Amino acid sequence: MTSPASEHVADRVVSVGADLLAQAVEDQAAPVSRVDWRPPLPGTEDDLATVALDPLRPDANAQALARMLAVQAVLVDVLPAHEAIGLERGEFLHAGPPITWEDASGPLRGALMGGAVLEGLVDTPEEAVALLEGGLHVRLEPCHHRRAVGPMAGVVTPSMWMFVLEDPATGARTHCTLNEGLGKVLRYGAYSPEVLTRLHWMNDVLGPLLQRAVRASEPVDVTAILGQMLQMGDEAHNRNRAGTLMFLRDLGPALVESGGDISDVAEALRFVGGNDHFFLNLAMPACKLALDAARDVPGSTMVVAMSRNGTDFGIQVSGAGDEWFTGPAQVADGLYLGDFGPEDANPDIGDSAITETAGLGGFAMATAPAIVRFVGGSVPDALATTRRMQEITLGENPRWSVPVLEFAGVPSGIDVTKVCRTGILPQINTGMAGRVAGVGQVGAGLVNPPEEIFPQALTRLAELTRARAR
Repeated sequence: MTSPASEHVADRVVSVGADLLAQAVEDQAAPVSRVDWRPPLPGTEDDLATVALDPLRPDANAQALARMLAVQAVLVDVLPAHEAIGLERGEFLHAGPPITWEDASGPLRGALMGGAVLEGLVDTPEEAVALLEGGLHVRLEPCHHRRAVGPMAGVVTPSMWMFVLEDPATGARTHCTLNEGLGKVLRYGAYSPEVLTRLHWMNDVLGPLLQRAVRASEPVDVTAILGQMLQMGDEAHNRNRAGTLMFLRDLGPALVESGGDISDVAEALRFVGGNDHFFLNLAMPACKLALDAARDVPGSTMVVAMSRNGTDFGIQVSGAGDEWFTGPAQVADGLYLGDFGPEDANPDIGDSAITETAGLGGFAMATAPAIVRFVGGSVPDALATTRRMQEITLGENPRWSVPVLEFAGVPSGIDVTKVCRTGILPQINTGMAGRVAGVGQVGAGLVNPPEEIFPQALTRLAELTRARAR
């Protein structure tokens, strides 16, 4: 016979970790509360203890998060890269942490080859290989090092036009190229004649039209559009349909009144309106602008960049300056186009994980249940993902809310210590580029960073903490 006291004890059974005990208790008809708990990532215990006791950490993280949340990103201009960021002939920007031609992946190589033709450095993509292998007259540099971001391969050359975003309160700026669309495009490593023809049209027609329209209209509040699009089913990484249409709403009249040839204006409107991802190249620099404001806070464990070059995945942390912590990029798990399969996909690539770093993309999947049709998974997965990301972040962004979670703000401020303590890795929605240069896009899916980069960052933060204590 069970006493009232034993019944009271049974009501309090909590199972942590392995499910064996929980199942055994349930088999005896006792209620069990399961707690999803994991031990810290292996080898991080001492560094976690050191960083947890750092007296600077609480205020430093609060300051870094507050700086990020205070930024307002507005579109103020559209300029060629040589004007916007001083990019010179023979200089190429790329996504991800630093890399050489020798270690570059297929899609990054393809984009660099196409970029060399676009700039007139060579006549054919094939001739670009010798130029890039030699390295005497070219220079490769991460977009992040020039206050810029680039989707997928992220290649930027001097003639490419770039969006210029600014925080009115500080005057800080960030930049991103114009979005080419999907499929066979340079950012996925394609360099066929149709790709280069489109890029020349974007340089000769689209960029100048957008410049006149932006300069003639009120600054476009990209931060506000991001808040609205989350209410309309976008997550601002792999789904940007509402954002693109709102951008056209705000800038369309100025485009029509820009004084450009009417057929050019019509073609520009068709191009932007028919490219659901056009707004991604505004979302990305808006997120970078916010995260750059959170950099260089001593003691902060907040991640300020996540980025991939197709070979390496790298993160940067506020309290560790400009240092990159890298590991091997992973192949996404998702849906493939046509006859493509996992063997055709390159490891993850692009600066676009800056959206997740700011709380969008995979962190905001609960706002965009339709995204699962593009990247895989299920609607309950999308909701669970956003909730899970709350466990590794410092707070939430009230400007960007999730309706289905009672309008809670998106999880914001990835905390290295929380990732190492829980073992939960950031979730990223991503496109997949073909591993062979020239192929283009092969699919889209879900991916996580390599686990080891967070203990790397934690070790560095612990070293800095110990050095301050001496």
